[in-house]
Amino acid sequence: MRELRTAVGVLALLTLAACGTEAGPGDGSGSVRNEPPVTGVHWSVSSLTVGGKRTAAPADAHVEIDDKGRASGSFGCNRFTADARVDGDSVTVGRATTTEMGCEKDVQRFETALARTFDGELEASVEGRGDDRTLTLTTAGGERIDLTAQPPAPLTGTSWTVTSLVSADTATGLPAAARDTARLTFGEDGSVEGDLGCNSFHGTADVSGSTITFGRLASTRKLCPGPEMDVERALLGVLKGETAYELRHRSLTLTAPSGEGLVATAREARG
Repeated sequence: MRELRTAVGVLALLTLAACGTEAGPGDGSGSVRNEPPVTGVHWSVSSLTVGGKRTAAPADAHVEIDDKGRASGSFGCNRFTADARVDGDSVTVGRATTTEMGCEKDVQRFETALARTFDGELEASVEGRGDDRTLTLTTAGGERIDLTAQPPAPLTGTSWTVTSLVSADTATGLPAAARDTARLTFGEDGSVEGDLGCNSFHGTADVSGSTITFGRLASTRKLCPGPEMDVERALLGVLKGETAYELRHRSLTLTAPSGEGLVATAREARG
């Protein structure tokens, strides 16, 4: 009789598990409704909603939670780590430890709001499959963080959009005229090309270990307003000779021997 009860119990559990993968009532999207696969995913922060106001996130804001109870990522400018426990459809986040880089006021405001929201017990809801997944983290008070799963980007073949210039412990966003324009792409053949925010350029880039050695760059010679030319000069100072690079999933950092550098984010890949 005990064996019969055990068999029935196992069958019931298998039935419940199968039901857990079906779409919810009235949901024709085909979304998966089992426990949210939150860990082991690079979640890019899409937006933050606080006090009923939705704010788009800076390009590099992201969160990763591993299966050892740690969360890490970037609040948009500064990186952070924190304890994080996933239990069913909830995520409990401990107090975060962050770097202390100076950031632009708008980014700093977003960082402060995101850090306050990504704290304590949050309700987690995952929709979709694979790289089309989205994650929503909601506080008891209704504040919400919307995130999207993103695959890693390779160094070569990816269009890297420059999001900020780094000098010592300060990160400065690009002026509006150069924003979303300054970019670079590395080719498998050792080439590099892109836009300096004003003039386009091409040249060579030898990747070895954690460094990239840039050859002399050739560029167009348009005259542009002061802020754009300032960005161009700063970028040329980084894309010169041997430069250290660090690739973190979809974020690329280049640092010249002088300490000047840039941060770029993957936006698209060549077809």
